[in-house]
This record gives sequence, C-alpha cells and structure tokens, in this order.
Amino acid sequence: MTWEHTSSRRWSRTPALLIGIGASVVLAGTGLALSRPDVVALAVPLAIWSLLAVDAERLRPAAREDGAITVRAATDAPAVAALDDVITVDTDAEVAELLVVQSARRRRRLLVPGRSTIRAHSRSRHSGPIDALRISGRSLGADGALTGGELGVVVQRRAVAPASRDLPALPLAPRLTGLHGAHEGSRAGQGGDFRDVHPFAPGDELRRVDWRATARAARRPGELFVRRTNTLSDASVVIAVDAADDLGEVVATWGSGDLVRSGTTSLDNAREAARSLAAAAVSVGDRVAYHVLMHGGRSLRSGTGARHLARVVAEIAATGQAGDDSRYRRTPPVPHGSVIAVLSTFFDGAAAEVALMWRASGHRVLAVDTLPELDSSRLSAEQSLALRIVLAERDDMFHDLASAGVEIVRWDAEASGVIGALARSRTGGVR
Repeated sequence: MTWEHTSSRRWSRTPALLIGIGASVVLAGTGLALSRPDVVALAVPLAIWSLLAVDAERLRPAAREDGAITVRAATDAPAVAALDDVITVDTDAEVAELLVVQSARRRRRLLVPGRSTIRAHSRSRHSGPIDALRISGRSLGADGALTGGELGVVVQRRAVAPASRDLPALPLAPRLTGLHGAHEGSRAGQGGDFRDVHPFAPGDELRRVDWRATARAARRPGELFVRRTNTLSDASVVIAVDAADDLGEVVATWGSGDLVRSGTTSLDNAREAARSLAAAAVSVGDRVAYHVLMHGGRSLRSGTGARHLARVVAEIAATGQAGDDSRYRRTPPVPHGSVIAVLSTFFDGAAAEVALMWRASGHRVLAVDTLPELDSSRLSAEQSLALRIVLAERDDMFHDLASAGVEIVRWDAEASGVIGALARSRTGGVR
C-alpha cells in the first residue's frame, strides 16, 4: 500500500529553536552585566546555531516539500505467524520521525534519514486479516529545530494463514460419485479390490478374461468369464465457516474486539480446522469447496490439486468476522453426496439450521465446534450466570443436531483422533 502527500505548509520552528534563542540572549546579557567574558562565550555557539536554524527554512530548496511512505510485503506468499514487511521513506527532509505499530500491539518510534528503507519483523498471535503495520510520520530538520508536514498514515493489512494440523483420514459419504480417486467404490470398475467373476458382456475388455474361471465354469463353447474389480472413487468435501462470532478464550473480552488479551479465538480455530480439512482432502485426491456462511461471503468451487489448495488457503486466510448482516446467511450449492463440515461456535442457531437442512438432503454433515477453552475467572456473578445459560442452550442445540444424525466434533487437542474414528465408519454414526 502506498500513500503520498503533497504539503503546502512551510516548515515551522520547534520549541528547541526558541529555547536556543532565549538561552543565548540571557547568557549574553548576563555576561555583559557581570563583565564575564566566559559567560558571553557560552552564548556564542547557541547564537550561531539559532541563526543557522532560522536561515535553514529560507535556504531550503523549493523543489518540493512532500513525502511518501511505501510498505510492501517481503514475500508474496500468505504469511504464517511471522510477518516481514519493507518500509520505504522518500522525503526531501533530512530526518523523518516514524511511529510504527506492529500487529496492533507493538509500538516503535524511529528517527530515520529522509530517504531510507527499513525492514519490519513481527509475529502475529492470530490468523486471518490483520493490520500488520500502521505507520504515521513527519519530517524533521537534522538539528531538530524545524518540523515539516505530516507524512500521513499508512496501514498495511495482511492475511495471515493459519497453521495446519495433520489428520489421518476424513469421513466419507455413504455414496461416492467420482470415477477417479483413492477410495474404494461400490461399483464395478478399475483399480480397486477384487469384486467378482462375471460372464463376459459387451464393453468388457478381453485382457480381463479369467481363463481359469472360464475353464472351470464355462457350460457351452465360447462362454467367457471376466474378473471384475471395484472402482476407485473420489469424494467431495465442503467446508462451511460461520464467521458471525469471533470469541476468545477470555470471556471478559467478548464483544470488546480486544485481540491482544483475548487469547485464541473461535475464528482462529475455524481457520486452522478449515485448512487442516482441506489439506487432508487434497492429499488423497478429493475435491474441496470452501464457503463462508454470510451474506456476500467468500465462496470457492470444488477442485483438487496443489494449486486449488493454495487458493483455498488464501481464501481461509482472508476470512474475517462478518459484519452486522451476518444473520442473512445464504446456503451455497454443494455437490451431490458430499461430506460437509460446518465450522461454528453454534451460539447462533442459523449455522445449526443450515447443518440440519444439509443432513436432511442426504449429505454427511460434521458439526465442528470451534469455541476455545473458556477462561471465566474475570466474570462477575451475573456474567457467570449468563454464560452458563448460553452454554446450556448451546448444549441443547448439539443434542438436536446429534438426534438428526449430524456428527459432533470439538476442535481441540483430541480432534484428530475423533475425526479418525469417524473416518472408519463408512456411513457415519451419531456421536
């Protein structure tokens, strides 16, 4: 992001110049009054410096009095926790004073040459879109006696990709519709395990004739038997993220937007879960689609391969909290026979309604609970009671989901094992 500002203001004098002039006059007057040439000698350097500072504005070239601050990422790839940016300052002033805020928490005040390049490095506590840098500045004279115009404010917004967790396998839909992949299908085809021995029919390949079975089972001349195998199919995985809430570990920070003291948030968990699910699906050749359940939310159609995974990760990193219109969620189209993972805190019933609708349509649905472990130590008695009430309502919602056949997964340290157990069940079960 580049910001340029052309200033028509003249350079102004700082209090340092006024103090220098006043001190030189006082010292000279005191030395003359007391007949102290040593005191008068002390006033001479201050007087000379003040005269030079006064003439600096008049002697300054009138070419331009503007400045530019440019910020660019050190790499084009989505950042993962570590943020590297390059700051370029271009102004006619001798010195530029910069106030740099990194990751909305670390403040640095810098004095740099008017034309300089600075490298900023910081680590983000959260994934998703963040203000990696916020820079404001002004131009200064080299002696600090003169100040120029403001250089404005530059905000560098970055999308921080979440970490990825290794998942052993993902649950599969009861029916696989793809014709190529790594999963054992239920139809006759190629690439899978042995299915049966069947009489030769039009469309069968001669190279698949089982001569031993033909010699043993043929009842009339010319009758042939072929050895059939199951087809290898791929699955379709749909990741749907509910971005209505972004709730941190510290309950006292809910609604404040304070990401410094909130700890890990629900959207941090949702982005990590989304990337982990997408990576596990693409690694076995499955198709992945990504949707954000909000009005005008991001949407990425099904695809597979390393390039598609990179696009999915970029969309996940750019997913932030929804605005005030988050209640108006749309229902994105999903391929037939998909495995759908709905990532939400499930405080809002809209995400549960979407999950129930998809389950009623015959899809296998995972309700991934992204609420982090809660710290309620700073709550008052009334706030603690309110928290228990909303958590009880959330438990009732999970009970309704489980009764409808939606499988519940809590995204915590045991999530990989739970997902692996669900993957061993072909048709899925209620947990």
